[in-house]
Amino acid sequence: MIRLTNLTKSFYTAGRRKVILDNVNAVFPTGESVALLGRNGAGKSSLMKIIAGTMNADSGMVSSDGTISWPVGFSGSFHGELTGAQNIRFIARVYGVETDALLEFVAHFAELGDHFHMPVRTYSSGMKSRLAFGLSMGVDFDTYLVDESTAVGDAAFRAKSKQYFLDRLGRSSAIVVSHGIKTLRDICTSGAVLENGKLVYYDRVEDAIAHHQYNMNSTEDEEDEV
Repeated sequence: MIRLTNLTKSFYTAGRRKVILDNVNAVFPTGESVALLGRNGAGKSSLMKIIAGTMNADSGMVSSDGTISWPVGFSGSFHGELTGAQNIRFIARVYGVETDALLEFVAHFAELGDHFHMPVRTYSSGMKSRLAFGLSMGVDFDTYLVDESTAVGDAAFRAKSKQYFLDRLGRSSAIVVSHGIKTLRDICTSGAVLENGKLVYYDRVEDAIAHHQYNMNSTEDEEDEV
């Protein structure tokens, strides 16, 4: 379970304050895969970072009774001068995971071959994504934060990643951001819509999708009238 309590976040752009979270209160229940919906710029990625602990809110708090992942597939924390294997060893120690088992899993899952033992700075963006997704799946968390991360690699690798993640959701929760409504329907059981700093949670993902699509269509109607 993840609880958001009086959560507020804003940014200043061009001298103006934009509020993306306005005293938000919500609970993401244990065992649910929650689709996080909202238009571009609504603050979905910022909310995910706040939940992950990589961004501070202006006020309020995030609490949980379980472990929360970093954003699945995030490769920004890899050290470029270390090899893929060395990065995995370091993260295994940080999270208290059995090192050899994690190395074996990621090497097999990421399908990097000899590149696994080369510096990450030599990797393409796709190779970094493979390494990052394999690492994310190699560490058990109670809740996974997912931001379009299953769309890495070629079609076969994407299919494998998606299936593995779906299997993982049999014992874990998730919060998922994706522009693909079909992906959200496939993965998620419930949903939440972020709009104008307010977050509305729905027990059924279809209700959240309907709310989001109404918001998008209403905006289009208003633009047509201008």
